[in-house]
Amino acid sequence: MTQASQPPSLYAAREPIFPRRVSGKFRNLKWIIMAVTLGIYYLTPWIRWDRGPSLPDQAVLLDMANRRFYFFWIEIWPHEFYFVAGLLIMAGLGLFLFTSALGRVWCGYTCPQTVWTDLFILVERWIEGDRNARLRLHRQKKWDLRKVRLRVTKWVVWLLIGLATGGAWVFYFADAPTLARDLVTGQAAPIAYTTMGVLTLTTFVFGGFMREQICIYACPWPRIQAAMMDEDTLVVGYRDWRGEPRKHSAEVKLGAEQGDCIDCMACVNVCPMGIDIREGQQLECITCALCIDACDDIMDKTGKPRGLIDYMALSDEPREKSGQPPRPIWQHVLRPRTILYTALWSLVGIGLVFALFIRADIEMTVAPVRNPTFVTLSDGSIRNTYDVRMRNKNGEEREFFLSLTGVDDLVVELEGQEGQTVDVPADTTSLQRVYVIAPRGTEPAVQESSPFRLWVEDSKTGERAYRDTTFNGKES
Repeated sequence: MTQASQPPSLYAAREPIFPRRVSGKFRNLKWIIMAVTLGIYYLTPWIRWDRGPSLPDQAVLLDMANRRFYFFWIEIWPHEFYFVAGLLIMAGLGLFLFTSALGRVWCGYTCPQTVWTDLFILVERWIEGDRNARLRLHRQKKWDLRKVRLRVTKWVVWLLIGLATGGAWVFYFADAPTLARDLVTGQAAPIAYTTMGVLTLTTFVFGGFMREQICIYACPWPRIQAAMMDEDTLVVGYRDWRGEPRKHSAEVKLGAEQGDCIDCMACVNVCPMGIDIREGQQLECITCALCIDACDDIMDKTGKPRGLIDYMALSDEPREKSGQPPRPIWQHVLRPRTILYTALWSLVGIGLVFALFIRADIEMTVAPVRNPTFVTLSDGSIRNTYDVRMRNKNGEEREFFLSLTGVDDLVVELEGQEGQTVDVPADTTSLQRVYVIAPRGTEPAVQESSPFRLWVEDSKTGERAYRDTTFNGKES
């Protein structure tokens, strides 16, 4: 097979993108969001929250050893994973809502890949210069001392950012000050060093080298987002009816009518994805709106009105072409699709808040011991055995009192305890073996089955919990 007849390659080698610095309201908004999100990520593990002497004082902590998730005053136990599931559902619905209203606004402003890539580009610009300087350095074939110095300096800073990223992540799983000391002294668990190493490497590679490739090839969201969008979704677009024909286009004859676009390529030069928004909506566009800032700056310099590139809806195109103003933004945002997403998001949120406030501070489970189902004592009494788990969600030790209702003749005894009380440590589940005895000749002793209710009561607060179970007697 000749070279000319070979099928084209399905993979195109990456062309490095060197976005130019731009100023404007959307760039300022991205700076603010980047500072806030990175600040939250890096600083949150160091926030303290007093929960009492026997509980961790880290505000946000995923305690894998004790199977707890602490978030300020909220504590999530393993059996309460529905709270985490609810939050994930809310996150998904929120993503659907913002996408249906403003396109890929998540990708352009708050996606971790975007935030860290912005940070890496900022470092690159500080060290190597703006777009033209970085292009010259990239095209320079000879690795002289200057190029080596600039590249090594940049890579070292990137690695430090990656190390801080991996370090901040592991701090969410253990007490941050203690783990930081152990990491420095070499006493931390191997999994901590492994996790930091993996996250350092991925942050370094994804933010420094792959960048837009992650968004285009690795992330599934660009291919899913179309299902959330319609002609009323506000997305970044180019008003070709106003910009064409471009003034610098070779096809425009001298003296012919010309559009507002001067083909300066400013919108392309600032795009972190390296696309030309004037070619229409593209899978690669993350709706970061930096092209809007770049184009508005050019329009100001040429004396033309802003908005040649802007957030717009496809449904407004006929109106604008006829000279009418676009519809108000609220008419695009408030429509059946977004209202439905908002309603679903709110219902899940209200349900989680309601469940959070009605959950009890004490809980119990009862498991009858079925082997054997009952024991006949020397005096003829019938005894059943139950394993009772009592969960104390308070930050201090509590005394729990066990009792039963539903059958008058049954007696409760606790293994290893005097009386019917047991001390349960703070934030702990305690297993207690409980004996329920029916004296000889009583109704529950001779009946095959007698339902009753086992109660546990907090002696300090009076709060109670119960479980229904049955007493197995000796059939007469």
